[in-house]
Amino acid sequence: MNKYIYIIVAVFVFSSCEKELELVSPSELTAAGFWDTEEGVRTAHTGIYANLRSSAGDFWLLGEIRSDIWGGRTYESASNTGLIESNISEATAPFGGWANLYTRIHRINDFLLNAPEVAFVNQEDKKHLIAQAYGLRALYYYTLLKTWGDVPIILEPLGTIEPSNLSKARSSQAEVMSLIKSDIETSLAEFGSDASFWAGNKNFWSKAATLALKGDVYIWSGNLLGGGAADVNEAKIALQEIASLEISLAPSISDLWGVGSEGNSEFIFSMQYKQDEASNIYNSLTGRSTEINPQFNDKGASMNSFIIAGANRYGQSEKTILLLDDNDDNRKDATFIRLYIDDNGGAGYSSYNEPAYFGSIFNKFLGQVNGSERIFENDVPVYRYADIILLLAEAKNLLGEDPSEEINSIRQRAYGENFDMAIQGFTNGTQAENTNAILDERYKEFIGEGKRWWDLRRAGSSFVFDNISFLNPGDEFKLLLPITTDMIGRNPALEQTTGY
Repeated sequence: MNKYIYIIVAVFVFSSCEKELELVSPSELTAAGFWDTEEGVRTAHTGIYANLRSSAGDFWLLGEIRSDIWGGRTYESASNTGLIESNISEATAPFGGWANLYTRIHRINDFLLNAPEVAFVNQEDKKHLIAQAYGLRALYYYTLLKTWGDVPIILEPLGTIEPSNLSKARSSQAEVMSLIKSDIETSLAEFGSDASFWAGNKNFWSKAATLALKGDVYIWSGNLLGGGAADVNEAKIALQEIASLEISLAPSISDLWGVGSEGNSEFIFSMQYKQDEASNIYNSLTGRSTEINPQFNDKGASMNSFIIAGANRYGQSEKTILLLDDNDDNRKDATFIRLYIDDNGGAGYSSYNEPAYFGSIFNKFLGQVNGSERIFENDVPVYRYADIILLLAEAKNLLGEDPSEEINSIRQRAYGENFDMAIQGFTNGTQAENTNAILDERYKEFIGEGKRWWDLRRAGSSFVFDNISFLNPGDEFKLLLPITTDMIGRNPALEQTTGY
């Protein structure tokens, strides 16, 4: 992905996200020939993904940190405790400047304005690139909508906007959702029957990724924004189509997380990391060797030779520990390495023992050891097929259908040869019982993948309040974030999020 260097095209600040910069405007770059060639378009396309990856940490925080996964014991000072505890006010509003997501959107807007006019040797290549861009813009706006609700809609590159129009008010959630749906449908139309992965690589957006996003979006719209059964049924159809696109559940959990396993059948779209190019964020969920090496894992083995040079700023909550305290579930060991202060006479601790518990190392994206160094270069999935299966379970449940087949397929993979239908199998219940079962399965399956907060939100506020101890009925306004006062100061057309 570092084959090309992306030429940054920005002029001024939009509303509240960037300081004014004296850079070349998109029109000047066009005149200089940047957008006159296929090579220029391909360069810009690569840059779009570099921009996306630079937002990976914020995507993770937005999608997970306010959930019940984290907030447990760390062996260094904890990070983002205000977000974990939903202790947020107008004065302490996080993610100033819309988490820089409009910066990413501006790049895509510029691409969508200019790329269609460029001649390509193969027109199908151009259609594929344009389809990717529409899908990614939908992803960004969906993230903005889920986080802040009403947000400004900007569809033009900065250099094409009159300075007098730079201040834009927040559009309603209904209007933003309409744009998201439109971009999804345009993406699918541009892909057409082409279900290929660009350059054979799942680090680029694809038709399968747009269908995954469509399923996600239409469930949210159907359940939370008045779209009802019609939208949920659209989600179901999109999700069911993905199975025909050479996407399938990996046979076992162990086939997912190693650096050498990133080409597995399950990943649909993932962010790429490579040594000397970029590292993922997960070293902050590990620790330093000086803390880890004196400890023992839950099997009673010494950690004295474990190679690491990370930090431990996020600890799994006790709720998370207990949820995964099942030795027959392969996700227990695949997700965390539990550390204890002694080896229990060589026996270790087959179940959670709080007095001897020291803390955890997140095990999913541990990268690989190169000599005396650990390199955090795992690709990180944004969508994978297990996600699709459980989203399909959600859609079926909202339509009054039986989601047990989907739930059981995930459990069967998790338990492997230990799976016993009589013990671990799920039987269809009431809609609320089914929702809780799906939420629990998604909880265990996607820890650390930036999903849990969005899962609870998509299910409805009552499920948020049932699971998040820091939020209660009456705190509905806190489900959305406030914007900072300086954002309003720079863009007077903005109004504060209702309730703050």
